[in-house]
Amino acid sequence: MLTDKKIVIIGGTTGIGLSAAQAFQRQGALVVALGIGKEVSIRAMEVLGRNAHVLTGDATEEGQAEAAISKCIERFGGFHGLYHVAGGSGRRFGDGPLHELTLDGWERTLQLNLTSVMLSNRAAVRQFLAQQSGGAILNTGSALAFSPAPQFFSTHAYAAAKAAIEGFTKSIAAFYAPQNIRANVIAPGLTETPMAQRAIQNDDIMQYVRQRQPLDGGRAGQPHDLDGLATLLLSDAASFITGQVIAVDGGWKLGN
Repeated sequence: MLTDKKIVIIGGTTGIGLSAAQAFQRQGALVVALGIGKEVSIRAMEVLGRNAHVLTGDATEEGQAEAAISKCIERFGGFHGLYHVAGGSGRRFGDGPLHELTLDGWERTLQLNLTSVMLSNRAAVRQFLAQQSGGAILNTGSALAFSPAPQFFSTHAYAAAKAAIEGFTKSIAAFYAPQNIRANVIAPGLTETPMAQRAIQNDDIMQYVRQRQPLDGGRAGQPHDLDGLATLLLSDAASFITGQVIAVDGGWKLGN
């Protein structure tokens, strides 16, 4: 589905992003992955092999997405799609219930999850416009943006950031549709990634998750569960799909 596509994955060295990079390669794509941490990047390069390029950088810093896109063009001769996965919990900064939420926690959580998306999407759109080629953008939201779970997942800045990604993506999808630039959101439920270890290792939370995500016997999602939809939305098979928010959540938003 992705033969000869050149795709940049922001947050592509671990978890959901790394799984996607491997899936895209299997579907014929050439991939540039940007991630934080030199050791993590080295491991990702070992996994992805010579037909990929891995960069170390912070997605919240201006210029990092541009560098990844430039490397994609330099190394592979083109740029067709952006998948933004980078983000994470702001608990360590002070995110939490509103009455406990610190200003630093609010600002740093938004920077990590929302500002990083703006920066990568802006870089992609500018390149697509310069190429006059159209292109595809896929952002990562969260089931918590539209289906809260206050007992166990009460990080209000994170929920706000992920909800904002939906509005932001729909807005750019509408504005740039005449240029054939598509933008969509994939919204996971609880997925077993490095970020999710607090929940994965807590028996009470996992009992709750099995009820909220009842598909396949009730379980946490795995990174590969998102690969099929991500592949579709970045492929030409989705050339008439834009401005959509699609949940891959095992039934999360259907439950209580």
